[in-house]
Amino acid sequence: MDMASAAGRVERPRLSFWGLWNLSFGFFGIQVGFALQNANVSRIFQSLGTSIDDLAFLWIAGPVTGLLVQPIIGYFSDRTWTPLGRRRPYFLAGAILASLALLGMPNSHALWFAAGMLWILDASLNIAMEPFRAFVGDMVSERQRTAGYAFQTVFIGAGAVAASLAPAVLTQLFGVSNVAPPGEIPPSVRLAFYIGAGALLASVLWTVFSTREYSPEQMRAFEGEQAEISHDEPLAVPLNGFWWVTFGAIVVICVSQFGLDKPVYILGGALLAYGGLQELTRRHALAGKRGGPVTRIVSDLVQMPPTMKRLALVQFFTWIALFILWIYTTPIVTRYMFGATDTASRSYNDGADWVGVLFGIYNGVAAIYAFALPSLAARIGRVRTHVLGLLAGAFGFGLFLLIRDPLWLILPMILIGIAWASILTMPYAILSSALPQAKLGVFMGLFNMFIVLPQLLVSSAMGSIMGLAFPNEPIWLMGIASLVLLIAAAAMRGLDHQSDSLR
Repeated sequence: MDMASAAGRVERPRLSFWGLWNLSFGFFGIQVGFALQNANVSRIFQSLGTSIDDLAFLWIAGPVTGLLVQPIIGYFSDRTWTPLGRRRPYFLAGAILASLALLGMPNSHALWFAAGMLWILDASLNIAMEPFRAFVGDMVSERQRTAGYAFQTVFIGAGAVAASLAPAVLTQLFGVSNVAPPGEIPPSVRLAFYIGAGALLASVLWTVFSTREYSPEQMRAFEGEQAEISHDEPLAVPLNGFWWVTFGAIVVICVSQFGLDKPVYILGGALLAYGGLQELTRRHALAGKRGGPVTRIVSDLVQMPPTMKRLALVQFFTWIALFILWIYTTPIVTRYMFGATDTASRSYNDGADWVGVLFGIYNGVAAIYAFALPSLAARIGRVRTHVLGLLAGAFGFGLFLLIRDPLWLILPMILIGIAWASILTMPYAILSSALPQAKLGVFMGLFNMFIVLPQLLVSSAMGSIMGLAFPNEPIWLMGIASLVLLIAAAAMRGLDHQSDSLR
């Protein structure tokens, strides 16, 4: 007897293959947008005259936007009901805005405009993406959780393959030039972004109109009291606001006194803001005030379930490695494997195209490996399955330190693809079984903050780390990526005692 039946609740209907397909197909387009961004934005910034040392700072739009957008969208999607349901309106709005940003990004002729487009694009993609994670939790039974999130991984991989390969395919098969004068974006990149905008909007529309969300009455039948949100529940009383403010102030002072990179001010500011919000929530709670969106989100954050706390730690270290991959692979591959630093040279652009191929490979591997994850998790447990994936990724990043032949980079990308499939599937399958259904959206948004925080760290501090630890040798960043994945795998051990139930 499953958990739903044991609690006297109605089990969700089992979805067919095509039901699971329709549920997650929109993720194909969302990942097209993310993959075009990940594989080409560093190239666009460098084409507009940005040095490698400044790349991380220009990527900072993403984490700042994600920190704000994801929990807020999750909070409101939990409380929304429209003729389109509660999650689908956010898919649609985000897709429309992201498609417009994809059209604008490759037409950037100034660095400030490109950075602004990245900000808008990342915000829009987060609006569309965040409710998709809760959507699977809403729509599938406990028995199909791993399969539901694996389908998302398949479409994430497929969308990333298509988007990552697009510039190279347009050049090699259709003769679209991949070279442009200094200060301009290559035509192949511009056309890839135009095609991606159409694919994003079309795929999200497919999910919006091919699925129907369960009504509030049906959700009550599935979840009982857990399907309802009490808008008057008391706020938690955070106790650490003072310490977060103090730590943030120390970071800001260190930047000022020791001449650290200016982007680290943003990291310190984020810590100060979080401490301030904790203090605001504490005062509201002690005064017995009814919480608003911000104070309730902070209250939920400090009351995360134990499983979510452990997985948040795992996510934090995991995504440091991934942001290193996305921000620095292009300059590392073009410099070390193609011997080029001039962004207007053919060698550089051939290397940048090869990075697109490599990104396509790891995403393709992820799409294929995702089909194996449900059966593997059923045999050895979700926790052990994820540990294996993280170890594969750590080995893959480590190989970058040894390889100089571009063709051999396929091997580490295969291993990173295995890790990527697990990263996109297993934490959400584990987490969704440990969260209250009524707050699935806000908790998924808060969980995704631990994807965003590493990006903020990499974007704000990695330039300083590079300058201090290995100036002019950015390839050692791949060693850091390998190390943090090993730490993430070790952190999963705290969930071992639950492995028998998390299958």
